Amino acid sequence: MIVLSVGMPRAGSGWHYNVIHDLMAATGCADARDIRERYRLHDILTEVNCNIGVLSLRRLARVTVPALAGNTFVIKAHAGPSAWSRLLEGLGILRVTYIYRDPRDAMLSAFEFGERALDKGRPNAFSHLTDFEKTLDFMTEYVHIWESWMSEKRALIARYEDLLTDYDNEVNRLVKYLKLNGDQPQVRAVIGQYRPGKAEGQQGLHFFKGKIGRFRESYSADQQKIMAERFGSALEKMGYQVKS
Repeated sequence: MIVLSVGMPRAGSGWHYNVIHDLMAATGCADARDIRERYRLHDILTEVNCNIGVLSLRRLARVTVPALAGNTFVIKAHAGPSAWSRLLEGLGILRVTYIYRDPRDAMLSAFEFGERALDKGRPNAFSHLTDFEKTLDFMTEYVHIWESWMSEKRALIARYEDLLTDYDNEVNRLVKYLKLNGDQPQVRAVIGQYRPGKAEGQQGLHFFKGKIGRFRESYSADQQKIMAERFGSALEKMGYQVKS
């Protein structure tokens, strides 16, 4: 089986992937990086977090080979569902989790992350977001992807903010979805390791700058109005307050 950890960018998706990966590894499943090496999947899975990119037939067929050979492993994506991902879910080969965040906080985090990389002279995937409009358009695409995942019946949906404020219940829901034994010492150890704030300063082990509603302090009233208009209906469905 393949566990696909999908997320809105800058919504704790790296943290979510790592906790899922380590939960599965603690119970004897394969390390995705070993699968990437053994099956020569370098061209479709990234080195960090084994991100598959789009859920196309070609890419999913490639990662299905090690799954059919008896390996269970975890990969990551930011893309929306496809006919092929739905097919694999229906066959029981793919199990999907999806995490999202208030898109206003996510876009702020994306912009800042891109800026930090530029300042260090090492541009990343967010460094092209050089102004408010570009960042708004970027995040709008991922709100559309959120809408697609919300219509999926088999995926486990999680909110970044819920994991920050109600970690125990949310992670227990995840453990149940993954069909793991939450009482096993190795499972409890992973749960404790990834508790938000526990490993402060170690990116990947907690929510880096995971402050709820930080966009209200960073964006002007006019910019907040524009975001409310762009994301308004989705924000309400997500359970977020639209206006200040």
